[in-house]
Amino acid sequence: MTRGSTTSRRTPQIIGIGAATGYGWGRDALWNGVSSGKPAGVLYGGYGRNQDEEVWLARVTEGGDPADSPSRFSRAMRGAAREAIADAHDRGWTPGRRVGLLHAVVLGDVEDWRTFYLDDGGQRRIRDYMRLLPSTPISTLMQEFGFHGPAMNVSATCSSGNVGLLTAKMWLDAGLADDVVCITTDLSLTPENVEHFVRLGAGVVDVEPLEACRPFQEGSRGFAMGEASVGMVVTKSPARGYLSIEGGSMTHDAYHVASVDPAHTEIMRCVHEALDDAGVSARDVRYLNAHGPGTAQCDAAERAILATVLAPGAPSVYSIKPLTGHCQGAAAAVEIAAAALGAEHGVVPAPPQVAPAHPQLLNGATPMVDGLIVKPSLGMGGHNSVVVLAPVG
Repeated sequence: MTRGSTTSRRTPQIIGIGAATGYGWGRDALWNGVSSGKPAGVLYGGYGRNQDEEVWLARVTEGGDPADSPSRFSRAMRGAAREAIADAHDRGWTPGRRVGLLHAVVLGDVEDWRTFYLDDGGQRRIRDYMRLLPSTPISTLMQEFGFHGPAMNVSATCSSGNVGLLTAKMWLDAGLADDVVCITTDLSLTPENVEHFVRLGAGVVDVEPLEACRPFQEGSRGFAMGEASVGMVVTKSPARGYLSIEGGSMTHDAYHVASVDPAHTEIMRCVHEALDDAGVSARDVRYLNAHGPGTAQCDAAERAILATVLAPGAPSVYSIKPLTGHCQGAAAAVEIAAAALGAEHGVVPAPPQVAPAHPQLLNGATPMVDGLIVKPSLGMGGHNSVVVLAPVG
């Protein structure tokens, strides 16, 4: 591929999707779940200080190919990638010579590390130890498909899914890869991690998800907690796409290890730059696919986006975190995958309202109309990212 060629000028598209979420294994399970308006969270035992409490979580259940690994993390990552690749082939994709791989990941395989230290006493065969390393899932997947493009992990807390997609777009725009398989995995709901997010005052696991997580509504206490692995194939090659990646941006608050900068300066700059990068006007935006964790500080930031950056009163807003749970490092990817599947079905998979709400908040699954989707993700510690997406067709 040469710079300035027809291929290099095309807009990257998402043409394949795979998923493992709290709704089950596969993109159909994700779509059927979010479009139903019913949360994926169920009660799990074995949590709390004495591991004697039941909590509401949207965990990825056991599944996948046992031959891949004893680890849920590795099985989910490979399962989501395989499903996305197969979906892309079904939609007309012919892989180029340089297929790259990006894995957006934050905490890694925490369950397997937990087993390594607590059950195995820090001793394993070298082959079994190697699977703990973040580079190993990437290498084994590249070997499975014979891909030879660039491959690496990216990490930007809850913004990682957006950052992975934007990095894929940069690789394609720069001619570093012909196609990119972009995967995001977070299966980190161990008792210790759940406890610390609850102590932080952000995670809420003691009531059903719609009672806890109410983005842009009264009475929200924080986010429900979820897990996911999502695979997406991104390419400029001709194929039947779900969504095109029109542009995006990344900034950083440089303010606090957990809190959003209340001035919202860098968040607003990120949205403006994303729209400029896409070459579109705020008036063209039809949907704000919000980060929407249901925390007061994120609600305030995204209300400010609606009020001061986008056309006042125009775009509809929604967040699927009350349904899927906050999937941490995989959150943005789950939310983009649901939007892509929604574009395919002509439906915005918004949760039902359960309390007095912002006037632009959608109330339940709604027919999709033409227009741009702006997807912000506000990662803990100040990692801001925004992707501008458009339905294909």
